[in-house]
Formats: sequence, structure tokens, C-alpha cells
Amino acid sequence: MKRIPVLLALLASACGHLSAADVPAQPIAKKGALLFSDDFERTGLGAWKQNCQTFAVTDGVMKGSQTRDDHGAVAAIHVAFKDAVIEFKFRFEGATGINAVCDDKAWKESHAGHICRATITPKLIRLGDDRDGAMRNDILEMRRDPKRKAEGDKLMEGRTKAFPMNITTGEWHRLTLEIAGDEMRVSLDDKPAGFLKSPGIAHPTKSDFHFTVSGRDALFDDVRVWGAEAASAK
Repeated sequence: MKRIPVLLALLASACGHLSAADVPAQPIAKKGALLFSDDFERTGLGAWKQNCQTFAVTDGVMKGSQTRDDHGAVAAIHVAFKDAVIEFKFRFEGATGINAVCDDKAWKESHAGHICRATITPKLIRLGDDRDGAMRNDILEMRRDPKRKAEGDKLMEGRTKAFPMNITTGEWHRLTLEIAGDEMRVSLDDKPAGFLKSPGIAHPTKSDFHFTVSGRDALFDDVRVWGAEAASAK
């Protein structure tokens, strides 16, 4: 059964659309120690683990391409944190979407240990609390069942927010993802682009970070992960 497209469809159907005016103007997290850095100035994936040989490093960038009908292309690194600032450059070269996902592989109450994510498409940025929202196992089962879908939808309220965008394909963009407590904020090319406050984001351990690429192709460069604390912290 092609499970992953069904999961993503359920996630997309739960979103309400907001605007950049609903995003805090100032950062919510301040950078601490640099935990991971990659500029891809080499051959080979290095620390990145992939599925189905769908990522490659060439000409100083990492390229991901979906090759399976039932799952996007995944490249993951092991980097542990609670709060973080994650920054990377990306370019759409035919891909329909990119997910930047934080996981806890020891967490069994959500699909694949997913905790929170930012989804980027040429038309929107969507933020999701996976742990307590669309990827929580019991909610997934409810929303697959037509008789219980409304019950699952009710539990999804407030766990996902979408922000319309116009992201030019074929050009480089920079996304900054801040996680501080139960809040998540994204900036696109240094401009506020999305914000979500939801309890699952505050999960104490994010053990891994990964990209998922839907469609062909997407390029990545200059990935940085810093530990962080809330910008308001003393």
C-alpha cells in the first residue's frame, strides 16, 4: 500500500492558510554552539544517510530526486538537540516540495518518530507539529477511517499552519528554521515567513534531522544547525 502519499495528503488537508503578518517580526531563538555544518565541497554524502540512492553531492551542492512512487527521497543526519536554529539554502529544479523534518527515533507514538517539520513548495510554507498532530499514530488511524476522520480532524486543530508564498524555481533561497520551546518560526531570504506554537514542538529530544524531496529535483547547500535557546531567555 502506498502509505506515505496518503499521510502527506492527510497533513495537507488539515491546514489553514495565514499570511506573513501572522509571523513574529523578530527571531524567537538565539544561536548557541554550532552542532553541524556542511558546504558540500567534496564528493560523497559524508554524514548524510539516504534511502534508495536518491541523493548525490556534485559541484559543491547536494541534489535530491524522488525515484519511488511510494516515498520521497530522504537524506538524514544524526544531530541531537532540544531547541535549535537550522539554516540551509535550497533551489527547486523541478521538485514539487521539500520537507525539513526533526525526528526522535526513540519516540514510538508518532509515525517514524517525526516530531516537527517545515514543508516548502513553490506556493506555500507549511509548519507542522507531527508529534501531537498529523503524524501521531492514533490520529493517523482515525483520519484514515471515514467514520472517525472528523474526530481526528478535531484533534488536529492548531497543530499545522500554512502560509502562502511565491518561491521562484531555478533560483537559490535561504530558509532559517527556529525551534524554541513549543514554538517554531521560519524566515525565507531573511523575511518572516511562518510561525507555529504547538505542544509537540517542545519534545525534549530531537535526535535526527532530514530532508525529504518530492518530485525531481531539489538542490541544497550551506546546511547549518546550531543549538539554541529562546530569544527572551536571560
